[in-house]
Amino acid sequence: MKIIVTSLFVQDQDHALKFYTETLGFVKKHDVPTGKFRWIAVVSPEDQDGTELILEPNEHPAAKEYQKKLAADGIPATMFGVADIHGDYERLSASGVKFTMKPTNMGDFTIAVFDDTCGNLIQMMQR
Repeated sequence: MKIIVTSLFVQDQDHALKFYTETLGFVKKHDVPTGKFRWIAVVSPEDQDGTELILEPNEHPAAKEYQKKLAADGIPATMFGVADIHGDYERLSASGVKFTMKPTNMGDFTIAVFDDTCGNLIQMMQR
């Protein structure tokens, strides 16, 4: 058994697709209409057959509350692995991404946290 899909609640699917592809560098794998919303999946450019991240609309009241409370408490909604956290921090900061935690050494790994402009805090980790 392996994880093939995971999802992240977003406030606006169009905005999220733009941010996750143009700013973060993910690749759009699926964008399929499903009624009022779309099945949007992005993947890592280094592993396009790997785990898909679904940009899930937060329309359900429980989803909105969950997303809002995580962000308010400073809890990242998910974590992305990176090879060069300092380089990614500089690149993303230069493109206007706001960080709530600069790269911070935590022993065997370094983490940083940024606002994805879609209602979530995202943690990056370099091992």
